[in-house]
This record gives sequence, C-alpha cells and structure tokens, in this order.
Amino acid sequence: MPKFLRQFLVFTAALGLPIYVLHVAYGTAVVHPRTGLIFAVMAALTYFAYSLTARLVARDPNSLAMGYLIGMTVRLLVSLGLVTWLLAGGIAREPRGVWTFLGAFFILYFSWAGFEIWATLSNLRPISGKQVTQ
Repeated sequence: MPKFLRQFLVFTAALGLPIYVLHVAYGTAVVHPRTGLIFAVMAALTYFAYSLTARLVARDPNSLAMGYLIGMTVRLLVSLGLVTWLLAGGIAREPRGVWTFLGAFFILYFSWAGFEIWATLSNLRPISGKQVTQ
C-alpha cells in the first residue's frame, strides 16, 4: 500500500471517528445532518488533489508548485459550490441550521487542507528533489 494511501486512510478514520461519536452521543445538536456529505466531498477532493499533484510531479519534477496550486484551486471552487448549493437548498430549515453547517464545513475544510499540505510536502518533496538532482 502506498505511503499516501495509508496516511489518507488513517487520517480519514481519525477525523471520521470523533464526528461519528459526537453524532451518536449528541445528534443534530452538535453535528449537522449534512456533515457526512461534507466529509465525503472533502475526502474525495483531497485524494483528487494529491493524485493530480503526484501525476504532474511524475511528468515534470519542477511542477510541484503548479500541481499543488491547481489542486487547492479546485478544492476551493468545489467547496464554495457545495456551500452555495446547500445553503440555497434550505440548510437553514434543518435543526441548528446554518451555524452547525458552517462550523462543520470550516472544521472539515481546514482539517483536510492541513492534511493535504502535510501529505504533499512529506510524500512528494523528496521524490521531486531526487529527480531534479539526477
């Protein structure tokens, strides 16, 4: 199993387990009903962004920054689209409405973004450096 995939699965479990426990213990008072959707979208975006960056670095070792910025841009645009779509669809009418949704969104967005930064730097930078010096 590749190093990134192992880190991704561990991080997914480490982030998903507390959310599940809070949902079981407190229900919608603490965890918004759409948190699972947000979690799944952020996980998919992180995997997509890392895969894109890895492919670009494999083609051209000097394209790490470009691949990472493209991945971040895609993540931002898709996330903003998701938030707009869900807010326009009536999130405010659900229990605890907008505040729990926005709290869940920002916590998950920044958690996944931090993981992506850490994973990209720890997994791709050594590969990129080795290819450039050859």
